[in-house]
Amino acid sequence: MAAAALHVRGRGLPDGQPVQWWIVDGLLQTEPVADADTVFGADGADGWVVPGLVDAHCHVGLGPVPGGAVGIEEAAAQAETERGVGALLLRDCGSPTDTRSLDDRDDLPRIIRAGRHVAKPKRYIAGYAVDVEDESQLPAIVAEQARRGDGWVKLVGDWIDRSIGDLAPLWDDHILRQAIDAAHANGARVTAHVFGEDALPGLIGAGIDCIEHGTGLTDDTIGLMVEHGTALVPTLINLENFPRIADSAAKYPTYAAHMRNLYRRSYPRVAAAHEAGVSVYAGTDAGSMIAHGRIGDEVDALRRIGMSATDALGAACWDARAWLGRPALVDGAPADLVCYADDPRRGAAVVNNPALVILRGRVYR
Repeated sequence: MAAAALHVRGRGLPDGQPVQWWIVDGLLQTEPVADADTVFGADGADGWVVPGLVDAHCHVGLGPVPGGAVGIEEAAAQAETERGVGALLLRDCGSPTDTRSLDDRDDLPRIIRAGRHVAKPKRYIAGYAVDVEDESQLPAIVAEQARRGDGWVKLVGDWIDRSIGDLAPLWDDHILRQAIDAAHANGARVTAHVFGEDALPGLIGAGIDCIEHGTGLTDDTIGLMVEHGTALVPTLINLENFPRIADSAAKYPTYAAHMRNLYRRSYPRVAAAHEAGVSVYAGTDAGSMIAHGRIGDEVDALRRIGMSATDALGAACWDARAWLGRPALVDGAPADLVCYADDPRRGAAVVNNPALVILRGRVYR
């Protein structure tokens, strides 16, 4: 027996105009359906209806160190937490847990996976990454991760090199170009974890599609990103952990001082990238040091780099969906949407507390 048709109405964004949607068999349509159950906007109040939110950098299946990997039940609970705040599309930027079985659950957000982090031995957090023993293997390993993922690969671009006591790039520029070409040949885009300054020119010049964090951006590398069309996901709420990371690294004073300096410069540098025209998207880095379900806090942080309230929400919603190749609210699209009693552009207190979440046409309150 087919499920009853649903009906929502309110104001849409970014234009703020009245919208109505009918939901039939989990899909959106603009054609009215007689006797549909109006689940939002029945009283005619000016609520708000937007596409399902996007966390463009999170880690479903990743837990606090040490170890990293969590069981599939905990991974599902992480996804449920994201659903609760309306984050219905998750770009999973690296996880040691194989979460592909979660795709069989219609009650969980859609996950775009980047496979596992790709790093060198002892040049990333233990247990998180696929270790590349011989740098010449990088293109083949990237190609393998591209085939395992959902259109993305995640490199570790820089990390502390204990032999010098500071952040340093992991990869030779020449091998980076080969690896990124290999990913593209397998239909995947590439992103990279980057804290410092030195790894950025090689990554951007090699054709990387996105930079995560980007605290070491300079005017020159911002210009390169504009030239190459490289996107940025700054994970601003996770940058608040930099002072604590520095405090725990007393054994490496140069690295600790570098992390503190990157933290002081982080908001101005991301603001400069946004002002220059770099495409910036919202990602929380949830899964290790950041709890899941905080996309509204990241939207607020994007406003602090100079984004308008509408653009900051778009970076976690309709603009992020377009970047990731997923539909927003259009006729025939999957019925993944979020409803608010108040304007979600007012901030995290509204964004993190939706009145109604609809995923694949099913209502969650």
